[in-house]
Amino acid sequence: MKTKTIYLQDLRQGDKIASSFLATEKNMAFSQKGSAYLNVRLKDKTGEMDAKVWDNAVELDRTFKKGDIIFIEGRVQSYRNALQVSILSVSPCAPESVDPADYLPASGLDADAMFKELAAFIDTVSSEPARKLLGAFFHDEKTAELFRRAPAAKGFHHGYLGGLLEHTLSVVKLLDKTAAHYPQLDRDLLIAGGMLHDIGKIHELTYDNMIAYSDEGRMVGHLVIGVEMLNQKTAAIENFPERLALELRHIILSHHGEFEYGSPKRPKTMEALAVHFMDDLDAKLNAFQSFVAADAANVDSEWTAYNRFFERYLYKGRTRETAV
Repeated sequence: MKTKTIYLQDLRQGDKIASSFLATEKNMAFSQKGSAYLNVRLKDKTGEMDAKVWDNAVELDRTFKKGDIIFIEGRVQSYRNALQVSILSVSPCAPESVDPADYLPASGLDADAMFKELAAFIDTVSSEPARKLLGAFFHDEKTAELFRRAPAAKGFHHGYLGGLLEHTLSVVKLLDKTAAHYPQLDRDLLIAGGMLHDIGKIHELTYDNMIAYSDEGRMVGHLVIGVEMLNQKTAAIENFPERLALELRHIILSHHGEFEYGSPKRPKTMEALAVHFMDDLDAKLNAFQSFVAADAANVDSEWTAYNRFFERYLYKGRTRETAV
């Protein structure tokens, strides 16, 4: 496996480069004179950059496809005040020669430490059936490995390797504090629901070379996948309480909160409502912080560019230091 030493964040105008990157986009275009050229979007764990293949575009187009990790030689140029790479040669990399973690962004937190902290919540659950259920998920080696690596989303929030684990741990910690503040809530249900609310994302998304939706993710979605996974696990536990299974299914199906956000059901229990709000809070704060970090290079304003998701400009003043 080759060690990657050149990253996009380090490139400067005029640099000659010979390194590998993930090709996230590729399309053929034609100049006004009818000459073919390739538009390519390069990515690694530090960012993304546009690239062009001006010469031998048709020939080089056949050598790789979208989603390949490619080795390129080229030069960094400036176009309309943005850097882009002029690619002179390109060849696909053998999968065994690269580490996918070099090409996808990853959580800045330690995955093993986060998973250990999350799994420790299982022993704090007083309900034996709930403990058995959580153990069936998180003590399963295959499920645990997928959960450690999975992103929480393709782009909006925690869209990086380990993002699902980071998000889930944060939600569970928030729910633990919520249970202490509102003793009328069922803490066991909150912790179990928080740990399982996004479990279907380990199959909804693919995250080897690119973060993308799987066929199952596009056709079914993580809410239904999660319920199917829950049903399989509860069926294998003798005398698992049907009421507990029902309320956990409801939490998974309703945690997006509203129909327009993909929930087939809106929260109808206090615990489902709490999971929804803690999930929403953690996702939006992460998205806010990520957008501020992405705009950090713009030092001319304390405000970000207009954010279409939040439908507003975001203030960077107090968040700049924590976001970068």
